[in-house]
Amino acid sequence: MEIEAVLFDLDGTLVDSLPLIRRTYKNVFDEMGILWDEKAIDGMIGLPLKDIGEHFAESKGTRFVELYHIYYHRDLDLFTRLFPDTQMMLSNLQKRQIKLGIVTSKGRSGTTRTTSFTGIDCFMDVIITADDSLKHKPDPGPLLQAVEHLGADVSRSIYIGDSRFDILTGRNAGARTLGVTWGLAGRKEMVSLQPDGIIDRWEELKAYI
Repeated sequence: MEIEAVLFDLDGTLVDSLPLIRRTYKNVFDEMGILWDEKAIDGMIGLPLKDIGEHFAESKGTRFVELYHIYYHRDLDLFTRLFPDTQMMLSNLQKRQIKLGIVTSKGRSGTTRTTSFTGIDCFMDVIITADDSLKHKPDPGPLLQAVEHLGADVSRSIYIGDSRFDILTGRNAGARTLGVTWGLAGRKEMVSLQPDGIIDRWEELKAYI
């Protein structure tokens, strides 16, 4: 089957930003006097920030989100980098005229800053953030929105991510799914999720294109 489009999750998949995300949440929890629970946070990474804020801060969810943005943008340049060979992989796919995109639960401002800082924005034909869709992962809506924008067939598209939310999103949309082992879930959990394929480094992606 010829692949028309490859779409990616952002954090933990293309960008090594999980240390920044955990650090940011810890700062917010400390400032708001919320008992720190890294395991609980890890279980929710991949959901929209608004939902996470309401879960942990309840009626103060808006302040939670405000503080998150302050700390995140303050430290982004220091704690964000691409995973090895990411830029080369994107360049190779672009040269093959495969349509590329990002579907993330991160908001528009954080996504724009992250993709610009890492230099991957120039490769993307579409970027769908939490601010661009009424529904969010694992609902298929954002991914289907991206595929429609690209004019691609979802059954000829691949969605690549590092968490259970990503694999469920791709499956719910009818896309092929690939899990990476260097992000949030790790190999053991990714195997249990049963995506269409699992890759340990970007070089292995070519076997699925």
